[in-house]
This record gives sequence, structure tokens and C-alpha cells, in this order.
Amino acid sequence: MEPFDLNFKNNEKVKTGSILISDPFLDDRYFGRSVVLLCGYGKEGAFGFVLNQYLDVDLHKLDEQFPDINARISLGGPVDKEHLFFIHSIGNRIEGSTSLYNGIYYGGDFDQLTKLFDVEPESKNKVRFFIGYSGWSEGQLEEEIKESSWLAVNNISTEMIMDTQNDKLWEMCLEKQGKRFKVISKFPRNPEDN
Repeated sequence: MEPFDLNFKNNEKVKTGSILISDPFLDDRYFGRSVVLLCGYGKEGAFGFVLNQYLDVDLHKLDEQFPDINARISLGGPVDKEHLFFIHSIGNRIEGSTSLYNGIYYGGDFDQLTKLFDVEPESKNKVRFFIGYSGWSEGQLEEEIKESSWLAVNNISTEMIMDTQNDKLWEMCLEKQGKRFKVISKFPRNPEDN
């Protein structure tokens, strides 16, 4: 019987809009069992937002200028935690937005976005907010992928990316990658718990 391959690698091309899934044993405060949307990728480095780390904070209570939309805020990463960032599926109706992947956009005119919430309250469900971001310097992400810290994938749906109520995102993203990754998604956090 041939041994089952549990190698944490694939042949996906990393690009803006790719999703990074962390190795099940990555022991890191920000990135352990995390899923990251890459919002920029190039020779100079990469940046993105952790999709499945949430903060227990109501931004409207901290700043009355922020719309009272009852949004679940994510901790996007350890860099620039003094600023608020956002992705959305509203499209180029928000000026200055950058198209990332499959109907998802990064940033744009924040004032225009908040005015849209007043006119179309349902649009709040098409936006995700992040405090801070994740960044990699030139060559750093490629090295981490080579070391199997991350699995880059390009098959995660817009709905999964925009869903802030899914607390099983890491497992679900791995399961979408096929049989061996489905097995890996069931690994305990601590191998000694097996």
C-alpha cells in the first residue's frame, strides 16, 4: 500500500487575489490557522488581510463618525493597526477601488462608501472592515511558501471571502483543495493531542 501524501504544497500560482491558507501547525499569534486574501503581490512584496481573525469591537462606539452598521471587524494583520481598511463587492461604484478577484475590490473613497450605507442600507453586507494588514517584503512570502508555511489557492468563492459569520473558514478552504488537504484540515492544533 502506497503511503498517503500529506505534503502541504500545491502548484497554484501566487497573484493578487490569491488566498493564503496557513500550515496547520504554524504557531503564530496572527497567522495560526489563518486565511489571508492577498490584495497586492509583486516584486516589491505582498500585502493582504487575515479573513478569519475577529475583534470584539464596535467601531461606531469608538468613533461616532463611523456608520452604525453592526459590522464584524477583522484583525487584518500586525502592520499599521492604527488604520481601518476595507474590501467590498460593490464594484467600481466606489471611486478609487482596486479590483482584486472575482468581484472583490480593495479600498476606495470611504466617504462615498458611508453615504452609500445611508442610501442602500443592504450594501453594508457587501463590505468587510479590517484593522491593520499583513505584509511581506520582497521575496519573503515566496520563501515562506517554499517552507510550507502557506498554501496559495485561487478557488475560494466571493461568498466565502465576504462571509464574516463563518468561523470554520480555514477548514473549509483546505477541504476545497481535495482529499489530502481535507485530511490535513482535521489535524489537531497540537500534534500531541492525537
